[in-house]
Amino acid sequence: MKIAVVGSGYVGLVTGACMADMGFEVFCIDIDETKIAKMKRGESPIFEHGLENIMKMNIEKGRLLFLTDLQSVLDEVEVVFSAVGTPPDEDGSADLQYVLEVARTIGKYMNNYKLIVTKSTVPVGTAKLVKETVQEELNKRNAEIPFDVASNPEFLKEGEAVNDFLRPDRIVVGVESERAKAIFEKLYQPFVLNGHPIIFTDIASAEMIKYAANAMLATRISFMNDIANLCERVGADISMVKKGIGSDTRIGRKFLNAGVGYGGSCFPKDVKALIKTAEKHNYSLDVLKAVEKVNNKQKSILFNKLNNYYAHQLTHKKIGLLGLSFKPNTDDLREAPSLTIIQHLLDAGCHVCAYDPVAMPEAKRRLGNSITLCNNIEETFTNADALLLVTEWHEFRTLSPDKLKALMRKPVLFDGRNIYDDIEMRKAGVEYFGIGR
Repeated sequence: MKIAVVGSGYVGLVTGACMADMGFEVFCIDIDETKIAKMKRGESPIFEHGLENIMKMNIEKGRLLFLTDLQSVLDEVEVVFSAVGTPPDEDGSADLQYVLEVARTIGKYMNNYKLIVTKSTVPVGTAKLVKETVQEELNKRNAEIPFDVASNPEFLKEGEAVNDFLRPDRIVVGVESERAKAIFEKLYQPFVLNGHPIIFTDIASAEMIKYAANAMLATRISFMNDIANLCERVGADISMVKKGIGSDTRIGRKFLNAGVGYGGSCFPKDVKALIKTAEKHNYSLDVLKAVEKVNNKQKSILFNKLNNYYAHQLTHKKIGLLGLSFKPNTDDLREAPSLTIIQHLLDAGCHVCAYDPVAMPEAKRRLGNSITLCNNIEETFTNADALLLVTEWHEFRTLSPDKLKALMRKPVLFDGRNIYDDIEMRKAGVEYFGIGR
């Protein structure tokens, strides 16, 4: 079976490469010629563990091809995955212009049956719009060509996307015909053999599942951050609270870490889009509005702690930052808490020194010369007045309190992810401030 994947961003490239790895012939389509040229060489435009190895292997085997023109391969493929971007519009709703442009292109040039699959995260009702758009183009041509539209949302975690695709918790597919269902059963047969379940639903439910899943995870994060802030005020420790409630099988242990808020390309955008979807249907998602409000406040919490510590006298202070990406194992800075923290520090007149294992090029592109990008961990806190841990990369976990004491102007640590032993730090003479501790 031949497959086209339109959009070679995070979702599209991982989908295309992993489908090729399962033995399908895959055409990855993107209008960015520079990106296509890079990917033809087996170079990934995104940082994702294991992705380049899969790309190079399947390029060599002739199963993974990169093109700029969908029309040129449309007659060859049976399935078209639409994985183009759905950026937030000015009002927070998902911008579907690229999704509908793919639909128009397919409708203009298709000559035989196609299964059109929305892989991007799209609001409920998008598949219906895609179907109407394709049909409009067919009507203009007076063409009667059968096609199906389906929803197959992705559940990929940045930094673990390849593993998530190849070993999914579940595969959700929204279909409205037996023909489409049969094609998906063939597409995902290798996964079924490995014991990974396919959940078939109606299309609207599949579209909602993706948003509901991300909204639930975002809710857990904001809830724990809210509880952590209360813990500080009543003398409780969020780390112990986490253990206590996580032991309840109804709750579980995942996504209970307090911190500086969520970021990235999914949670902020999807929470906003779901709120807007509800408003369009005359309903208010009050819980998610609170989730968003808590998260926006939480991104400033480390700065507020630092600002209070220095009695609002931060001018000319040197502040070190460990971690810039919104989470470990990615170079993604979209909606990253670090950006909010950095802006607060710059506005307060601080000199900011930062280090991240992989996000430095992206930070340079976004921030220019407004901060100092360091070559290693020690540079960030040498002669610093405070050190802020923002992203919990593994290599930050063994930070030596003795080094902090020896190299910092004032050994004070603000741990935005609660990864350090507060007792050990304080015994060593480092002033320590965590979240909810």
